[in-house]
Amino acid sequence: MTRKKILLATTNLGKAREIKNYLADLPLKIVSLQDLGPEAIFEEKGKTFEENARGKSLFYSRQHKLLTLAEDSGLEIEYLRGEPGVLSSRYSGPQATDEKNIKRVLKSMNGVPTEQRKAQFVSCMVLADKSKIITEIKERAKGFITFEQRGNYGFGYDPIFFYPPLKRTFAELSPEEKNMVSHRGRALKKLKAFLFHYLNLVRKT
Repeated sequence: MTRKKILLATTNLGKAREIKNYLADLPLKIVSLQDLGPEAIFEEKGKTFEENARGKSLFYSRQHKLLTLAEDSGLEIEYLRGEPGVLSSRYSGPQATDEKNIKRVLKSMNGVPTEQRKAQFVSCMVLADKSKIITEIKERAKGFITFEQRGNYGFGYDPIFFYPPLKRTFAELSPEEKNMVSHRGRALKKLKAFLFHYLNLVRKT
């Protein structure tokens, strides 16, 4: 069976790994921006996850002439009025790292009681083909910010995001467990169902 090439419009290795693993059994050849070499880079200026995901998807679809999946995702903390939000990956500044971002959040939440530490992860995925958006998916996972880091799996804010139904942080879940309940896992489940249908239509045309 001929595999259709799909571009993951991300330079985040952790995100790319989760998406590739989830879509591995589809008839797709999955490539990343790194695989295609240096090109013009989309500058994320959107005020919402949707704006950034749409922009990235269309930008790279036009640039590389490929089926293109873009995701914008991040952490929203109620006490911080939705921060870090779309700035999640660069919350601690231009030289941001996961560790620096986590430290900034914990410092901002110092002394805040558990009941006021509500947060949610948000994932917005946009799939474009032939320079047109063909589907958009948005999912969430709700939890609380912990008082300290816990767990060695995952990436980003996973060590401080406590998921009540499993009584563990995302970083304490195996990749398989996380994919079952996370914002990205829920979005990928819907995306995968869409792709099964879409790829079948493509093969018939």
